[in-house]
Formats: sequence, structure tokens, C-alpha cells
Amino acid sequence: MRGRPRAPLVAYACLALSMALVGSYVGLSRLLVAVFPVFLLAWLRFAIAAVAMIHWVRPTADEPPLSRAQRQLLFWESFLGNFLFSVFMLFGVALSSAVSAGVVMAAMPAVVALLSRVFLGESISRRMLAAIGCAAVGIALLAMARDAGTPSTTAEATTTGQWLGHLLLLGAVFCEASYVVIGKRLATHVSPRRISALINLWGLALVTPLGLWQANRFDFAGVPAATWALLVFYSLAASMATVWLWMRGQRDVPAAQAGIFTVMLPIAAACIGIGVLGEPFGRGHAVALALAVAGLLLATWPARPQTAEMT
Repeated sequence: MRGRPRAPLVAYACLALSMALVGSYVGLSRLLVAVFPVFLLAWLRFAIAAVAMIHWVRPTADEPPLSRAQRQLLFWESFLGNFLFSVFMLFGVALSSAVSAGVVMAAMPAVVALLSRVFLGESISRRMLAAIGCAAVGIALLAMARDAGTPSTTAEATTTGQWLGHLLLLGAVFCEASYVVIGKRLATHVSPRRISALINLWGLALVTPLGLWQANRFDFAGVPAATWALLVFYSLAASMATVWLWMRGQRDVPAAQAGIFTVMLPIAAACIGIGVLGEPFGRGHAVALALAVAGLLLATWPARPQTAEMT
């Protein structure tokens, strides 16, 4: 009697670590936006990643030259998924919290399904509709959550800023979902590593004018060494490490099953927010996070295969 096949534990660990890194750098970016202006931070991130990923730009031996349509898709993928995503996410985190970012980012699979339906004609299952509902209710609860003990005038100003932060984070989710949908068209012709390197270069080009404008008036000497180290971690994790870990994990795990590990994103972001940044975490935040996790699991849990009839 043959035993069960061994679980690909290394692949599982890579997938979980990839999404945990995403949640971590989303949460820790709140520390960076307190030091660097947003456009300067985005420019430094793309520049550091460009140096680290330069060897990914070259095509593989079996890759045909890029067509004009593919170059256009690469530009739009970078504009939406790198440039606008970074701007919306960084401003959104600065106005809200790491916990909020994790909850809103957990809506990613649901938004990808919506955009895939609109632009690629893919169907939406009942389970995905339930996931979309969980994400919507979770974000609504998060927007209504208010820190206990805050004076009323301060609370109103804080709530207004948080609403704007949540809207910016939701915009970041739609930008990143557009990145995924466009990537579906490119991935059949261009390797994932080369796509990552090329769109990072486009992101660097797009943000350079704004980055140089803010760099001209910024005091780099006043930035502590620990913040520079965090910036390097953020840059490499966002553009390189998460990509490599995800590709390594997907090599041994079906795509539908790999999607389950995206649940680590909101959990990691919430842990960073509560444990490292000392953000408040009330009942409303807990319910919103639970709905976000439930929506993620509904969206990514693999469907039960149909059992063959006994002969």
C-alpha cells in the first residue's frame, strides 16, 4: 500500500512567507511615510529595487522580442500596479493605520474577480459573490470603527482622515487588481521575473520627476541608520523577495491552493500594527479583520473536486 504523497512543506512556507512579507511591509511603511515624503519614498523604493533586479531585465533564451502591444501593457501595468498603487497605498497608510491597510488589502481577490469579469469576461461564482460581500461589509465596519476614549472634536477629524485613507487604500486595491488582470495577458509570453523588473523600471521613470522635486528639499543626513535599513527591506521585499518566494511556492502547489496563503497578508499587517506600531484594536477592528479573512478564504479556497462514480 502506497502512503500519501508528502506535503510540499517548503513550498507552503515560501507562500506563507511571501504574503507575510507583503503584510509586513504594508504595515511598516507607516514608519517610513513618517520620515520620507511619499513621492521621495516611492522613488527610493523603485531605485533600490532596480539595482537589485537589473539581472532580471534580460529575456530568457526562449522568449520572443516584446511586441508593441506587450510594451503598452507593461506601461499600464506599471502605471496602475506600481506607480499609482504605491502613491495610494502610502498616502492611505499615512492617513489610516496598518490594521486598516491589512483589512482593505484583503479584498484583493474579490476585486480581481470583479475586474476579470468586466475586462476578461470571466464568470463569478456564488462563493466569490459571498467573498465580495464579506470584503464590502468588512471595509464598511472598518470605516465606522472609532478609537475609544478619543475626544469628540479630535475623533471627528480623525474619522474624516481615516475615511480618506480607506478610500485611498481601496484605490490601491483596484490598481493592484488591474496589475493582476493585465499580468494574465502578459504572463503567457513574458517570464514573471522579467515582468517584475520591467514594470519596476517604468515605475522608477514615472516617479523620478516627483521624487527629485521632493529630494531637493529633503534632509537626508537627518535620517537614522535604522530607517535606511527599513527602506532597503521595504524595497527588496516589495519588488523582489515576495515575487521570488511566491514563484518558488507555486512551483509545487496548485494555483487555487496557493491562493489560500494570501490570508497571511491581513494577519501580518494587523500584527505589525498592534505589536510594533501600538495601534488600537477594538471590537469593530476585530470583526472587520475576521470578515476580511473569511472573504479571502471564500475567494481562494480550492473547489472540491467531483468524485468519480464507482464502477
